[in-house]
Amino acid sequence: MPLKSNKPVVISILFLLALSAASRGQEMITADLDLFITLPDAYRITPDDLEKRFEQGDWTKNPYFKWLTGDKSRAIFQRKDLDNLKVDLTLLKGTVPIEEAIIDFKNGTLIGVTISIFNRGDGGSIAADDFDKRFKSMGRHIGEQLQARPTRREAKPTQGQLTSGFLWISAHGKAVLEHNPEAPGNTEFLRMRLARRDAGGAYEAAMQSRPGASVKLSDLPAKVKRDESGNIFITDIPMVDQGAKGYCVVASAQRLFEYYGIHCDMHQLAQIAGSDPEKGTSSLEINEQLGAIDHLFKTRFTCLAVAQPNGLVELIDGQYVGPPVPEADFHTMIKKSIDAGIPLLWSLEVGLFPEEPPLQEQAGGGHMRMITGYNTKSGRLIFSDSWGAGHEFKTMNAEDAYNATRGLFMMKPIVR
Repeated sequence: MPLKSNKPVVISILFLLALSAASRGQEMITADLDLFITLPDAYRITPDDLEKRFEQGDWTKNPYFKWLTGDKSRAIFQRKDLDNLKVDLTLLKGTVPIEEAIIDFKNGTLIGVTISIFNRGDGGSIAADDFDKRFKSMGRHIGEQLQARPTRREAKPTQGQLTSGFLWISAHGKAVLEHNPEAPGNTEFLRMRLARRDAGGAYEAAMQSRPGASVKLSDLPAKVKRDESGNIFITDIPMVDQGAKGYCVVASAQRLFEYYGIHCDMHQLAQIAGSDPEKGTSSLEINEQLGAIDHLFKTRFTCLAVAQPNGLVELIDGQYVGPPVPEADFHTMIKKSIDAGIPLLWSLEVGLFPEEPPLQEQAGGGHMRMITGYNTKSGRLIFSDSWGAGHEFKTMNAEDAYNATRGLFMMKPIVR
């Protein structure tokens, strides 16, 4: 007896979904991102080309992507499902759905892309056969583009190799397609990087067998800039966008790791640290999460201060039993770290005090930022949020910053 076709049922479901979206006034658009992974044409793409290909149209903000940096050196595409807008992202002529794509430019042309084909924070879960389809399709495409056979990489956590997947390197570029070792049975992320041979930074680190920093402590003071207004701040800290997820801790850690030349994004960090994308993070949880990560990446994590009802104290053995951290000591720690080219991870209660530019994204509550500089003349602290362009350089009164602090953390490379 022939099997009964379920095609009318599928069509009816799709029709009802589309009708529901239309009734909510939701516009549905798709961004096909094949141009960024088609070689060698991708290497000739400029920021202007990106804006022309994905125009803003009548929307108040570009519905497809946003710039993560003011100089248009990094952009991000993110899948969206809002009340008035649904944006799908696809590769390979619409056959492979993805969660997000980060596009990097240097000297006016594309140097590489980082694509989250799947991550738990955005996608929730993925069936094993869907994972297998995406993995194999992208692997074939990379091999064709780079005209090279891949090298298999198996996870060896005790030796510092934390992901499984394949690596390609040829005269046409380099690429890695990787996932957490438990996939596809328990998939946390499936990630792809494709770049020019000379891309450097996180792209170069992605091709290494161990995830340690590619910069030394002795290299970092050269990243510190001093301007005429008295600002002393660290430059060249990559920007990411945590999106709507409660990933401020791992997003800040990713930025710090990219600055150090460590290959690991927020989705992988969230999996390693056990972060919950729907919840905030207390100072003790931050200490536990980051303390569990540092040795895997040849870095050293230190909790400098945490908040108690009576003020900031040192944290000893995971408990609030250390001596007080007075305001003068707090600022001395910051100056010493910034002068050494080491940004600090800063947990605080946002919205308690004014800041410049004024706060918009998050009106109040716990949050993690990066302290990137200071100005003793103006009495201001310089910091950055993981929210994209416009959040690279922000300031707050230093005394207010001390009073808003929940925790202050340092993570630095161990190689001198």
